[in-house]
Amino acid sequence: MTTQTPEELIPALLPEERRRLILERLTTEGRVFAADLCRLLRVSEDTVRRDLRELDEAGQLRRVHGGALPRAHAALSHKAREEIHQPEKHALAQVAAGLVRSGQVLFIDGGTTTLEVARALPRDLRATVITVSPPVALALAGYPGIEVRLVGGRLHPEALTLVGAETVEALRQVRADLCLLGVCSLHVEAGITASYAEEAAVKRALIQSAAETVAVATADKLGTLSPFVVAPVERLATLVTEATTPEATLAPFHKLSLRVMTA
Repeated sequence: MTTQTPEELIPALLPEERRRLILERLTTEGRVFAADLCRLLRVSEDTVRRDLRELDEAGQLRRVHGGALPRAHAALSHKAREEIHQPEKHALAQVAAGLVRSGQVLFIDGGTTTLEVARALPRDLRATVITVSPPVALALAGYPGIEVRLVGGRLHPEALTLVGAETVEALRQVRADLCLLGVCSLHVEAGITASYAEEAAVKRALIQSAAETVAVATADKLGTLSPFVVAPVERLATLVTEATTPEATLAPFHKLSLRVMTA
């Protein structure tokens, strides 16, 4: 007598039930494959593609070749993001600031987490900070030992960072010791991705012009995907994230040649 697996026992489902099951599987596994869903749901590949397309259009996941990944949270204003996960960002900032050494040339990216890192830098630090973030520049204005350089460009109103060809070219003229990178989304397979195309271009320039890049990211950024590709995860030297991040989320990063630090 043949024993059926639990998946084989799943009865035919209504479309809403199928999509709920897809989202549940995506939450627990971090990715779904179309071929696996066909077997699990006992439906055709066309049906699975339609379900994934409709879930993507509804903003509940992001389709990729062969399946789907979790979608990053909708982009919020800088002010709104400052109020989210504030204690967690403060803790991450203490760890990331500890990686900075006197005499370095630093890139500090835009974002509310990297803004906390800037605020956490030692008051007696002697360094040069080059930033695309006016809030970061203002936060460091009172540090006597830090030379702050704000690159040119056009201000992106949502991200509050400088963007455009002028910004990218200015970053290419620098060789920084360390880049403290703000992260919209980080996935082992999809890499570093960003919410806005111009922001992604600036982040690429930051990474390419730095000897070492540290990504500072709250747990909700891990395993998610945003629309615009920045770089593979392998371009990072260090990931600083929350100690409460589920081990299942961190495990793929531990397998890379990447230092993972938690706070």
